[in-house]
Amino acid sequence: MLELDRIDRAILAALQKDGRLPIAKLAERVGLSETPCARRLKRLESDGYIEGYRALLARRRLELGVVAFAQVRFSVHDRALSDRFEREVQGIERIVSCHNVSGTADYLLQIVVRDLDEYGVFMRDVLRTLPGVTAVESMLSLREIKRDTSLPIS
Repeated sequence: MLELDRIDRAILAALQKDGRLPIAKLAERVGLSETPCARRLKRLESDGYIEGYRALLARRRLELGVVAFAQVRFSVHDRALSDRFEREVQGIERIVSCHNVSGTADYLLQIVVRDLDEYGVFMRDVLRTLPGVTAVESMLSLREIKRDTSLPIS
């Protein structure tokens, strides 16, 4: 893995703010001509610093008004059961993030749904039926203060 220099970090920072930045504008922002900038960008992509590009969608415009965080607990800590749980979670689009965590819970899930009624149905019919789940504690987001938009690049 190569060490990132100031220009590499500037490219990454600029792309986190606007992933659709044309190469000419990107090169101008980081103080390079287009060809060396494009070469660096390709290298950052191939070396895995850039995993992909995507659009940030407006959750409310898509009528996804509720964000919930669910702490999921298992009573039996079996590797095969955890693997099944993790595989099933991958296929559930309402679960937008899943983390295996330390502490009193085994997993922390972030879930988006239309409303509280939909969340109740999701809890009953989906979340509580996942392999290994014995307890779920929910926390509802009242207001989003900061959105996951970028990583610190220093």
